[in-house]
Amino acid sequence: MSKYLSSQRDAISAPALPVSRENRELPKSQGVKQREPLVFIIMRLNLKAVLLVLTVAVVVITLGVYMRCAAFSFSPDLVRPLDRASKQSSSGGEATALHDIECSINQEYTVHCKRDENENEVYVPFSFLRNYFDVSGAVSTNSNEVAKFNWMHSTAKVNLPRGKYDARGVFMYFENYNVEVRDRVKCISAAEGVPVSTQWEKRGYFYPTQIAQFALSHYSKNLTEPAPRVRVLEDGDVNQMEWTTPKTSNMTRIWHHKFNTSVVQFETAPGYEGVITIALNQTLDLLLSVDLLLVTNSSSLMITVQNRDTRHIYSLHYIPADLLLSVQDTNIYYGLGGSALNKWRHITRDLHIDLQKGILGDKRSPLKVRRSDLEVISIGFLGLGFFDNITLSTSDHLAHFYDAAEWFVHNQDPKTGGWTNPVRRSLNGFVELRPGWISAMGQGHAISVLARAYWHSGGDERYLRAAAAGLQPYRVYSRDGGVLAQFMDKFYWYEEYPTTPPSYVLNGFIYSLLGLYDLNSTAPGKIAREAGKLFAQGMYSLKKMLLLFDTGSGTSYDLRHLSLGVAPNLARWDYHATHVNQLLLLATIDSDPLIAQTAERWKGYMFGRRAKHN
Repeated sequence: MSKYLSSQRDAISAPALPVSRENRELPKSQGVKQREPLVFIIMRLNLKAVLLVLTVAVVVITLGVYMRCAAFSFSPDLVRPLDRASKQSSSGGEATALHDIECSINQEYTVHCKRDENENEVYVPFSFLRNYFDVSGAVSTNSNEVAKFNWMHSTAKVNLPRGKYDARGVFMYFENYNVEVRDRVKCISAAEGVPVSTQWEKRGYFYPTQIAQFALSHYSKNLTEPAPRVRVLEDGDVNQMEWTTPKTSNMTRIWHHKFNTSVVQFETAPGYEGVITIALNQTLDLLLSVDLLLVTNSSSLMITVQNRDTRHIYSLHYIPADLLLSVQDTNIYYGLGGSALNKWRHITRDLHIDLQKGILGDKRSPLKVRRSDLEVISIGFLGLGFFDNITLSTSDHLAHFYDAAEWFVHNQDPKTGGWTNPVRRSLNGFVELRPGWISAMGQGHAISVLARAYWHSGGDERYLRAAAAGLQPYRVYSRDGGVLAQFMDKFYWYEEYPTTPPSYVLNGFIYSLLGLYDLNSTAPGKIAREAGKLFAQGMYSLKKMLLLFDTGSGTSYDLRHLSLGVAPNLARWDYHATHVNQLLLLATIDSDPLIAQTAERWKGYMFGRRAKHN
């Protein structure tokens, strides 16, 4: 111990060595101090390695936990933005490819779909959705050529009333109707001036409901469209045309004492080489009017029309025969009726419609012709007869309207007061309707036509008498040949189809009510009161039964689910829109909030709204 202490004292008392270039090397006794910097470097390297190991361990543990917890998932609102960001960073903004997947629809059948695994989405073809959910959709492009997909529950249109319904004014929204262009209209009869329907019979027949809609549409167009452009070609007096008359034919203008005006008399040799003609180059003004008297069966009026697009030339012939429509090559024949001889008649023909129906009637040429492509190049007469007041115009709506009003006057059943339907009508589940049945919708429409004709004509009693007689079927039960039915032995209903048991069609019933309202608003005294009583009786039933047609997402066309105990007969969207339009119109003449509120709810169904569930 003393020896150790002695050595320590010697070390302390020893003088310090001078610092010189020779003495810069440390003595061997200081070797530990020389290795200290290397130790610090090694320690720093070990610390980085430890941190790296810890980081790897954390990542491995995190991934392990994520992979083992299969039930765990992030919120879609969080995952989807992250997925989109990762897609854009990894693929330059391009979407991830979709993969095929089969979609099982209610375990009944499968549909080919697409799946996006990254966004956890499955894409179902819209062609399937359209049919499955009865919706519509189409791709549209704006002015910047940006495509957009438009999804619509209904393409049918709701027509908001312009004000309180006026029995002397526009009928509902019928100014938008073009009855004559419908595929189920064979033609416009040249003998009667009204449409011939093929809806339930291909040969063609006169359907009162369709004839009335034809009349009401033209009456409404007359009130909403600009005045027509009219060109008078020949009136025998002031306006005279240069007619081409072959040597074997002759034409003279003579004074008619009964009309107190001049008329044109013509007599031609047989065959087309004897035709008397005027050359024209008339476009757009395709509504022909003429006063005509034909003397012989071989006499006729002939109009030559050219399609400026195809250069095809057609001839329209109007002949005194019991014929609806006949086509022979480029010749189209319309019959003026077998009783047309030796009688003055005013004929109003839409040449575009007459040509179009003739072309469509020829199976070899099922092409439609645009009105703007047609040009009238000549008008001619054959045989023996007289004519006067030839005009071409853009339209003549009142002439069409009065042609139909006259049809209702002359074709009413004098015993029943009804306008009968001459065809069978079969409604699934009901007893077949035999020819001769009466429709409340047809009665109501006809009364609406006649009430307007009575008012517009300044009080022609023929129209009023026919309209008043048309009320009779409203008081006769359908089983006895009328249109009246009862629901639960309490509420009176006017049947569009007088079925057994009653079917309670909604839109036809409301149309029948409008006819009653129109007559109540325009007829005098007793007739108005009778129509008003039937109208009030029907409105009471409508309010009590209206909600039976509400399905919570649409409406029923009728109440066969109550009459027959079968599934409801759902109204397709255009009929549903008719229900809405009818209620909106009724709301302008009846202030009961039930009507307006129901109309608004039903309108919402057309935009995907649904009644609340429990």
